[in-house]
Amino acid sequence: MKAPWTKIIGLLPGCLLLAGCAQTGVPLPPSLELPKPASDLRVARKGNFVTLTWSEPALTTDHESLRSLGPTRICRGVEADIAACENPVATVPPPTITTKKSGQRSQPRRTTSQTFMDTLPPNAISDNPEAELTYAVEVLNRSARGAGPSNRVQVPAIITLPAPADLGAQPNEDGVLLTWTSAGEPAARPGLQFRYRIYRRDEGASKETLAGQIAGEVPVGAAGPAHFLDAIEWEKTYLYRITAVSIVMRPGGEMQVEGEDSPTVRVVARDVFPPAVPVGLQAVYSGEGQKPFVDLIWAPVASADLAGYNVFRREANGSEEKTTVKVNLGLVKTPSYRDSAVTAGKTYVYSVSAVDVRGNESTKSEEASETVPTSN
Repeated sequence: MKAPWTKIIGLLPGCLLLAGCAQTGVPLPPSLELPKPASDLRVARKGNFVTLTWSEPALTTDHESLRSLGPTRICRGVEADIAACENPVATVPPPTITTKKSGQRSQPRRTTSQTFMDTLPPNAISDNPEAELTYAVEVLNRSARGAGPSNRVQVPAIITLPAPADLGAQPNEDGVLLTWTSAGEPAARPGLQFRYRIYRRDEGASKETLAGQIAGEVPVGAAGPAHFLDAIEWEKTYLYRITAVSIVMRPGGEMQVEGEDSPTVRVVARDVFPPAVPVGLQAVYSGEGQKPFVDLIWAPVASADLAGYNVFRREANGSEEKTTVKVNLGLVKTPSYRDSAVTAGKTYVYSVSAVDVRGNESTKSEEASETVPTSN
């Protein structure tokens, strides 16, 4: 049975409306999935090793979420700029990416840090203070295509000196004495200096101070024996290392490049060193018209950890010598002492020693004698 024309005509507007809904706009070209170039490349050099650090891109150049990454080219050159990374010195494989589960909403990749260490060949190093090396990286997609190199960074291409191989450390009464053999400075060149930098770390320090602190610096100087005295806190354990530093003087300021580190040496800084022996001891009798006494004076001992002095006395009458005894009850705090326990007609021989805060005591000083006269 044929449908009436009136029904067919009534269905036409709906069909036309549906046909209009099915129409699409101008088709967009497919994304090339080119990773956006890194813009935060950073560089650090130590010895002949250059460490590069950058953030993996999370977006494409179309500002879309990056679904995958290819390898990264490492570019190095002596020119001030790197327009294209055509001859990379190395290629870093792509990072492992966790695949998004089916049905999950598309999210941008989480940006993570990448690191690469470049070893400088001998022909890349110069004794010219103005010489520099330029680095860039180029992140590629899975088809090995990229959108160009990252930001450019520079490091001095200056030579660095070897670290001492014979670093030694020995505590003494003034601190820790470090000794080593200097390699000697190269021929003098304007704008270039070399120093030895000494690092010290407290073995019991927190992780934040694992690198240690600079204890001091000395010029590299001529080849041969070298030393450095480090003033420390006693009763601690220290770790020492030395590195040679190349200092490049430029109009805009100085740039420093550290060489490799020496072997680390460990020192237990235990204070077993007594103060210096007192000198200049004098004994003077006094007592006319009063109770007799002998005054003692001596030169003060210049030790930072000095706690005081002990005073010793013995009798010397004729050929008979009495045993030496300590006459003070507590440490004498000043370089003087009055001995009132003396008897007329006797000769007394005195000596003094110095004592530090840890109880280390010096040997006795040279002696001084005085005779107490008899009363008339």
